[in-house]
Amino acid sequence: MSAAYQAMPLWVLMTSLVTAVAVFSAGENWHRLRIGLNLTGAGLKLVLIGVMLWGVRQGHEFVVRLPLLPGLDFVLHADALTMLFATLSAILWLATTIYAIAYLEHAPNRARFFGFFSLCVAATMGIATAGNLFTFFIFYELLTLATWPLVVHRGIPKAMQAGRVYLQYTLAGSAVFLLGIVLLYNIAGSADFVAGGTLLHLAETHPVVLSVVFVMLMVGLGVKAALVPLHGWLPLAMVAPAPVSALLHAVAVVKAGAFGIVRVVYDVYGVDLVQVLDLNTGLAIIAAITIIYGSLRAIWQTDLKRRLAFSTVSQVSYVVLGVAIGNPLATIGGLVHLVHQGLMKITLFFCAGGYAETHGIHAIDELDGMGRRMPWTSAMFTLGAFGMMGVPPLAGFVSKWYLGLGAVAAAQYWIIAVLIASTVLNAIYFLPLLRRIWFHPPADGNNRVAEASPGLLGPTVFVGLASVGVGLFAGYVLSPLGWVELIGEREYGG
Repeated sequence: MSAAYQAMPLWVLMTSLVTAVAVFSAGENWHRLRIGLNLTGAGLKLVLIGVMLWGVRQGHEFVVRLPLLPGLDFVLHADALTMLFATLSAILWLATTIYAIAYLEHAPNRARFFGFFSLCVAATMGIATAGNLFTFFIFYELLTLATWPLVVHRGIPKAMQAGRVYLQYTLAGSAVFLLGIVLLYNIAGSADFVAGGTLLHLAETHPVVLSVVFVMLMVGLGVKAALVPLHGWLPLAMVAPAPVSALLHAVAVVKAGAFGIVRVVYDVYGVDLVQVLDLNTGLAIIAAITIIYGSLRAIWQTDLKRRLAFSTVSQVSYVVLGVAIGNPLATIGGLVHLVHQGLMKITLFFCAGGYAETHGIHAIDELDGMGRRMPWTSAMFTLGAFGMMGVPPLAGFVSKWYLGLGAVAAAQYWIIAVLIASTVLNAIYFLPLLRRIWFHPPADGNNRVAEASPGLLGPTVFVGLASVGVGLFAGYVLSPLGWVELIGEREYGG
């Protein structure tokens, strides 16, 4: 294989970085050029991701290693887990770009928005392709810096306050994360991502340090993954435009935290070491608490986006729960939920943005009769909500099914109770919305159909149908579930 082919992770990363620089350089007035740059960058990334998917499936090696200091390398690589996250990010970047172009058609500061938007995707792709904890941390911090301008984009006092809280949480978490990395490098010499981990030999000599470092890494990653009690920034960030909310919840920030937890547990520590040190029990308890707490808080929210935000707090912890259980079946459930939750949640946020932009709807009690007025948007919202509840054979059911099987296999029967309780709570906060949408008459008595614009509706229908398809066709080898099973076979021993 040629050096250029092996360096594919770098080219995938550069598509977003070059797009960001070009959009910033083009400025505010070159509207069509900016659209062309965004769509070209997103399209090219998808092509490169397709090439890498084929290569990884064939067993090809993709590694870029640049020595920076003695014992400290900048490493990009691509394995099957990389491609799961990178493919999700690339597909949803294109969908969100099309959506954002329509959503911000008449808004000011579009060059700034799309520049940081591309930079955010570049950071996410760097996180996906990072080959060690040091490289991961670089892009993890870049993600914080790139998303802050998106959170505060509107510039109103509420947005600025949300931005301050976001920075307080994320920078504090990053400081703890960095200290944990330094301590780990001090005892281990490196922290490359290797399937099964590389630290088991230190269990007898450094058990306390390894346990402390693990907690520090989980705190640093738990901020972005919105684990309780580190979740406070996420509902406040809903003041951002709908494309940003979709990006934060479905692709970038919370997924980066969850993905990092997967990497640390499986590729730095290894499941065996985590279980030897009895670290998985605490992680499972925190995940379970977050699942129930997020659902309970969602019930009482009267703002649509805030209800969806607390739903994210709950749903992303399914990934962490699968990791904490630690057997192959639970691993499949947790990893596939990275994709399933992303598709379902971006569908819901696209719908929320469509309601807001078309009819000025933000509060839940304003949704009455929207099934008649916006039938396509409402149909996609319904599919996303049913998926989140875990109605078979939709995507959410597939994730919960494997998590349940993993819990039974591990004799962790209390987790079944958590999954059942979460499903019930999901129904409690989603079904009243669907009742309002489909069975209540419009408050103003106007039944005239007034759908979202094609630029908003097209991406919404695409991701909505995709969220259904990954559940209906989960048994196919090219589905997210099929790819996750490949990850399990190759990298996690099951």
